[in-house]
Amino acid sequence: MKLESNATIQIQKPIGEVFEGIIAPEKMTKYFISESSGRMESGKEVLWKFSEFPDKFPITEVKIESNHSISFVWDPETVVTITLENLADKSTLVKVNEKGKEFNEENLKWTLENTEGWANFLACMKAYLEYGIQLRKGAFDFMRKN
Repeated sequence: MKLESNATIQIQKPIGEVFEGIIAPEKMTKYFISESSGRMESGKEVLWKFSEFPDKFPITEVKIESNHSISFVWDPETVVTITLENLADKSTLVKVNEKGKEFNEENLKWTLENTEGWANFLACMKAYLEYGIQLRKGAFDFMRKN
């Protein structure tokens, strides 16, 4: 049995703006990561940095379907897929799915933490894209190792 982490949110912005908010580092650094080596593009590897961790995380196997889906690997055991759906009121439904880890106690803990993390990602993205608010700023400083 493979474990899955899922989160969904509706963002009151057109699908093109939401899509750009995910693949463009100048947008994503306002609500999720602190640095990126470049724009997410199919077949291109990028490095992400989070302010609360010293390491950079390679984002590989990137697959982009414009205004519809973004998938990538950042943990060799899992694939993250973000899908976008245009709603009748011109808002966008965003779904995140990360799956692939085998069922065991350690991976179950990982799944619960990642579900929380993806929900946070979506809430931060919504706040930034709709209102220009950076919810993540300072929110995870307690995690930094001094």
